[in-house]
Amino acid sequence: MMLGVIVLSACAAVRLSAQDDDAGIGLGHTPPPVTIEDLDGRTVELARFIGQRPALIEFWATWCPICRALQPKLDSAHARYGARVQFIAVAVAVNETPAAVRRHLAQHPKPYPFLWDTNGNAVRAFQAPTTSYVVALDPHGKVVYTGVGEDQNLEAALARAVAVN
Repeated sequence: MMLGVIVLSACAAVRLSAQDDDAGIGLGHTPPPVTIEDLDGRTVELARFIGQRPALIEFWATWCPICRALQPKLDSAHARYGARVQFIAVAVAVNETPAAVRRHLAQHPKPYPFLWDTNGNAVRAFQAPTTSYVVALDPHGKVVYTGVGEDQNLEAALARAVAVN
C-alpha cells in the first residue's frame, strides 16, 4: 500500500521533467531476475525480454497523465528502433486492473507487450520512483539510461543502448 501512495503522490505532484540517469536503478547495473504476469495472469520472467538485444521498459498506468504525454515519444522511438529494441510496458498494480489495461489497449493498441506487475516485483527490482519511469538496457542487460517525465529524449537513450556491442 505504501508503494501505491508513493507512486500516486509522485504522479499527481508537479509535472516531472526528465531526470536522465539519476532516477531508480543505477547506470551500469543489471536488474535482478523478476517474475511478473501477462494481462491474462500467466507468469512471465522479465529476463526473457532482457539480455538478447537492447530493451526499453516503461513503468506505466492507464490513469497517468504523464504516461499519456510521453506516448508520442514512445511511438516515435518504436517506429525508429522497434526492429532492434525490445519495447515493454510494465503496468503498475496501483489503482489499476488487468481488465482496465486490456480495455485501454483495445482502444489504443501497441505493437509491444504490456505486462502486469501484480506484486510490485518489477517496481522494486528497477527501483521505479513513479509511473512514466523509463529504463533503457543494452544488449547485455545493463542499464544505460533511466528517466522520468514527458520530456525524456528516448531516441538518444536508445541510440546509446544500440551502440553497445
